[in-house]
Amino acid sequence: MFPSDRKPTMPPAACQRRLVLLSAGVLGVSCVITQLALMRELLGAFSGNELVLGLVLGNWLLLMGIGAWLGRTCDKLRNPLAALIAAQILAALLPLLQVFLLRALRNVVFLRGAAVGVSETVLSAFLLLLPYCLTAGYALTLACSLLAREEGAPGVGRVYVADSIGSIAGGILFSFVLVRFLDHAGILVYPAVINLLAAAAMGFCAGHKLLSATAGALAVAVITAAVLVDLDGVSTAMQYPRQRIVARANSPYGKLLVTESDGQFDFIENGVPLTSTRDDQHVEEAVHYAMAQRSEARLVLLVGGGISGTAKELLKYNVRRVDYVELDPLILEFGRKYLPENLADSRIKIINTDGRLFVRQTSEKYDVVIVDMPAPSTAQLNRFFTVEFLAEAKRALSPDGVLSFSLGHYENYVSPDLARMLASAGRSLKQSFPNVLALPGGQVFFLASDGPLFDDIAERIERQGIQTKLMNRHYLGAMLTADRMADMQHAIAQPAALNRDFNPVL
Repeated sequence: MFPSDRKPTMPPAACQRRLVLLSAGVLGVSCVITQLALMRELLGAFSGNELVLGLVLGNWLLLMGIGAWLGRTCDKLRNPLAALIAAQILAALLPLLQVFLLRALRNVVFLRGAAVGVSETVLSAFLLLLPYCLTAGYALTLACSLLAREEGAPGVGRVYVADSIGSIAGGILFSFVLVRFLDHAGILVYPAVINLLAAAAMGFCAGHKLLSATAGALAVAVITAAVLVDLDGVSTAMQYPRQRIVARANSPYGKLLVTESDGQFDFIENGVPLTSTRDDQHVEEAVHYAMAQRSEARLVLLVGGGISGTAKELLKYNVRRVDYVELDPLILEFGRKYLPENLADSRIKIINTDGRLFVRQTSEKYDVVIVDMPAPSTAQLNRFFTVEFLAEAKRALSPDGVLSFSLGHYENYVSPDLARMLASAGRSLKQSFPNVLALPGGQVFFLASDGPLFDDIAERIERQGIQTKLMNRHYLGAMLTADRMADMQHAIAQPAALNRDFNPVL
């Protein structure tokens, strides 16, 4: 081989510059994946809604900005490249540690099952995000400083381009791959490993053998731990110490858990209980208050809740078909696996789509529409209690068809908050339906129709010969007393704001 045929070797400085750009790109990937995973974790830990997401994002931006501001001191460092390698190692390990700390300490710092206030949420998110955000923000400024020394302002631009490309790649990877197949701990293993490998490569190129070996060893340790230890299972068990974790998985809509205790299965999504087995009170009330109004119903729409047994309970009437609409395919998958008897009948047609979209687009006319959704604690859930949705639901009803949903809990006292909720729901219903009836069961059940509505539920159930466990004359006689019914009528008659899609008051 002639000397002219040899490929020129890359100077060490050029190698380091490329590795600094690689570091910036990897940090971009890591930041987006970590942000999304921790937002979902905090959402579940605090049973939160969109407000929690806003608070987490606000803290994230503030802390990243502080980290970047602290990076102005990097010119005083003796060995800034070594500092960047160390920061990258920290950025790799901190997210996994943060998830473990959040799950282990949530029920130690705060009372188990208690709602966490806004101030506590802000402070908790601030402290949890502090180590990672300061490290990542500082590392980005440090990378800019390193390239600015060699290339001036264009070097800073190249770092930001690399970081932006990494952020886009991280968002795509999280949304379309990682969140569909892995739990949060498993997801965070990926940015941890690539950060450690990038740190090892930079250390090797720069001659920092100890840092390079440390980063490489930690990468091997993280991979080994992920393979040999169920990191998500161990940390999730910390949150539910007296229950057996039967199943857990991520979907695009949240983290879904199925727990078991003394034979009772609980379905929990993003920290919010969706349904429980052995909850005969809710299942029977959700079905029979509505069906007692139209016992001759042949076509029924059930939005949510079918895995709990409401779809099966509807079949006690002479219905031809129950259309059960559920958004999250993971709920259906776990429902079929752990509660197969609740969905087995061929008269139950399962439709895996958004309930709001289905109601808007369907050409069917239903005799009864039952909205069996959790309380409207988020904007996503509130969509099923707004003036706009109620109008859409009416268009999907047959003449004199009945719409039903439940809200709140009433224990012989209507608090001011409950009164505002009931009044808003009642007024929103009356925008579309002339007849509205509120029944004080375990929850407050609203019935709405263009046709007549009846409160003699026990007589109507008995007349049809329907067998129930709880909804009998004695139970209903205690629940639907004159004074309790009067409380409901007084509450919904009060002035209240309408609940709308873009002005959610419930």
